[in-house]
Amino acid sequence: MWRSIDAHLKAIRLPVRAILLSQSNPCCSLPLPKPRSHHFSFPKTLTVYSISTSFSPILSFTGRPHCGSSSTTSLAFLRCVSSISSASAPQQQTTVDWNEPVSTSEFENDGNNRPVVEDSKSSITVRAYFFSTSVDLKSLVEQNKPNFIPPTSRMTNYVVLKFGNLAEPSGLGTCITGRNSCYMVVFQYGSIVLFNVREHEVDDYLKIVRKHASGLLPEMRKDEYEVREKPTLNTWMQGGLDYIMLQFLNIDGIRIIGSVLGQSIALDYYGRQVDGMVAEFTDINRGMEKTGTFSMDSKKLFQLVGKANSNLADVILKLGLFERSDIAWKDAKYAQIWEYLRDEFELTQRFASLDFKLKFVEHNIRFLQEILQNRKSDFLEWLIIILISVEIIISVFDISHRSGFKFFKLF
Repeated sequence: MWRSIDAHLKAIRLPVRAILLSQSNPCCSLPLPKPRSHHFSFPKTLTVYSISTSFSPILSFTGRPHCGSSSTTSLAFLRCVSSISSASAPQQQTTVDWNEPVSTSEFENDGNNRPVVEDSKSSITVRAYFFSTSVDLKSLVEQNKPNFIPPTSRMTNYVVLKFGNLAEPSGLGTCITGRNSCYMVVFQYGSIVLFNVREHEVDDYLKIVRKHASGLLPEMRKDEYEVREKPTLNTWMQGGLDYIMLQFLNIDGIRIIGSVLGQSIALDYYGRQVDGMVAEFTDINRGMEKTGTFSMDSKKLFQLVGKANSNLADVILKLGLFERSDIAWKDAKYAQIWEYLRDEFELTQRFASLDFKLKFVEHNIRFLQEILQNRKSDFLEWLIIILISVEIIISVFDISHRSGFKFFKLF
């Protein structure tokens, strides 16, 4: 049947562009311009009529195309053709379901006002959140066993959960774009990375983790990134502005991308914590510059010491900022993604900045500790002087009292 369609079309050589212009809405009847970023979609049903006597197919749509706001809207080339009846059959119609919207950005002009179809670039939104300092992964997995995806490496500081259609394959070489499945990567240090989750559904997934989280923060940190899938990409991966393009995204790719984004959003939180300490010491130094002294007590200083040390320990130990992923060790393709994303989010540079600020805080803490120690030493010295003075006064009074008593006894 399809071979007869091709034969009919080749025989009559009917220009497709003329058919489209004759059937389209007047808003789209202008000459075909260069592609723009506007999007429109054809109706979901394509109907093909065939007349047995002249073999001239007539293409029509069960509605009009949805045009963009621009006055010059480009037309899309048809992606499918229905079947045409044989010469002996009377006029009949065949309906073809068309569920995929067509974007004008997928077409180019070859110089003769003829559209050329390009490979579509599918995108996946990745959202990273940090709202607690610890998550009990064991209890989280226990309550979400059907959604748990077993790990493929020795890393134990995160888990991957799959929601939606659990029967959909997620192995090597499979794409997740256009599917109903979504993925959530939860880290022990409090980061959560969501893949293919709509914005209005984010709170529902965060509530699942919040039940098992401790050390909830007053303000949640969040960040967004984009992953694009293009199976016809010449290389394994290609970077861009705020996105990364891959041939396909599977579970290992989700783990690699999630680990870097989780570290990035957590590092942003700890960086702001250290910035707060730097600002506090800056105010103290300015006050000392004006008054020549400071009013901080030792308890407050010790709290700042503990906060600085705990932040540094969390960044190095909990986040595993300098630990290379096992998946990246095993496969060079994922090592390429891991290294690119670390450079993209500047994890090494940001940690160097964080370390420099912590050294500034440490220097100020040491300086203030010396001042407090000197104050304490001065106080003790004065206390000893006062005690010695009191003892001397008491001794003199006692001696004078005894000498006076003997003097009156002689008389």
